[in-house]
Amino acid sequence: MPELLKAAILGTVQGLTEFLPVSSTGHLILLEKALDVNQDTFGLTFDAAIHLGTLLSILILLRHEVLRLATGWLGSLRALLPGEQARRVEGNDDARLAWLIIIGTAPAAVLGVFLESTVEDAFRRPILVASTLIAFSVVLALAEWLSSKRRSMAELGIPGTLFIGFAQAVALVPGVSRSGITMSAGLFAGLQRRQAALFAFLLSAPVIAGAGLKKLYDVFDEVRAGGLDASDLRFFAVGFVLSAIWGAAAIAFLLRFLQRNPLYVFVWYRVALGLTVLGILAAT
Repeated sequence: MPELLKAAILGTVQGLTEFLPVSSTGHLILLEKALDVNQDTFGLTFDAAIHLGTLLSILILLRHEVLRLATGWLGSLRALLPGEQARRVEGNDDARLAWLIIIGTAPAAVLGVFLESTVEDAFRRPILVASTLIAFSVVLALAEWLSSKRRSMAELGIPGTLFIGFAQAVALVPGVSRSGITMSAGLFAGLQRRQAALFAFLLSAPVIAGAGLKKLYDVFDEVRAGGLDASDLRFFAVGFVLSAIWGAAAIAFLLRFLQRNPLYVFVWYRVALGLTVLGILAAT
């Protein structure tokens, strides 16, 4: 199979699965094995591209929410200046939510710095990905079943936000799913389905941005060292464009889907995929 076609497939799958509760990393690990992906070919440039592509999809689809939060947060910083004490964060829902997202991002950001490469290397085996797909489908099902689904993001406090933030940190393990575990935590915290998904997407943006920019910095180091050529740029372009397009489609689909439908279809998909992988591994 041509390498650019592999890049197109991986970019598409990354975009689709980053925001659906089915684990993008798990899917990419399984696909890399199935397609016999060369890690020297699909290296830093491709990793940076798919991270930045999915970040772009958030900024496009949720641009109004992101702009409101950024404006509210900047306004809250002005409140700290002399003569601006009349501006209070508590009275500004956008500023308050922006600070909650910063607080909720901290656990995954801190653990990611120290543990991401270690965890991914240790769990980057298909049998473990299949096992976590199945195990955390139970968490998703319980969250759907037990949640009151009555609260909005505006009703979240710091304890609920930290609970969702620590859940996001668990997604460092391939197969867990960042969106899946954060949506589950949001449901356990009583959020409505769509609100849980929206908060999960907003919470993921700083982590995805940090990972993507770090990898992009490493790419620039390789460029300066003369280690990249035109083929690397083609892989970057394909991964970036397709992950952005399909990521935006996945966000739009899921937010509409969750207005009327439960998450059980994703639970069954995760179980079916995990059992299929385990069956293939047992037969080989």
